[in-house]
Amino acid sequence: MLCVDEKSQIQPLDRTAPVLPPRPGLPERQTHDYKRNGATTLFAAFNILNGTVIGAVRQRHRSQKFVRFLNHLEKNLPSDRQVHLIMDNDSTHKRADVQRWLKPKKRRRFHFHFTPTSSSWLNQVERFFALITQRMIRRGTFQSATELEQAIYQWLLHRNGNPTPFVWKASAEVILDKVRRCKELTMTGD
Repeated sequence: MLCVDEKSQIQPLDRTAPVLPPRPGLPERQTHDYKRNGATTLFAAFNILNGTVIGAVRQRHRSQKFVRFLNHLEKNLPSDRQVHLIMDNDSTHKRADVQRWLKPKKRRRFHFHFTPTSSSWLNQVERFFALITQRMIRRGTFQSATELEQAIYQWLLHRNGNPTPFVWKASAEVILDKVRRCKELTMTGD
């Protein structure tokens, strides 16, 4: 089972001064002014059973790029396995070209499952995006989109060397109660 999504508009930022390392009594420090050097999109499939990630970096977030990512998944997953993809309700995932991609018999092993609106936090790839943002992207300095993309691939390679799945600490009842409350808040407009 794979949680699939894309983190779009990742910006390679070049800071105006180097990041200062932590010192006794002081956290790591960095300037808040920076130069933007383009943007990129990370398509990622997080295996919830073993924690590995299949990722691909693309320049834009469009349905054609998502289809290319599905082709990438198809090549990198065993052909004898059923593949369940958990995704948010983004329109990119439901476009006609994505639906055409699913039609051939050889792709009947791919099953799409969509998380409810306002419940994307259920998709574990979102937690992975938070992790890569905290540990690599936000702390980094990148002079180009290409440099950022190479850093993302290196980070994925390193992480997949010793992958760990995310483990829910809350019980199913607590999680489902939160989903129910989110739906109620969405319906009441609060």
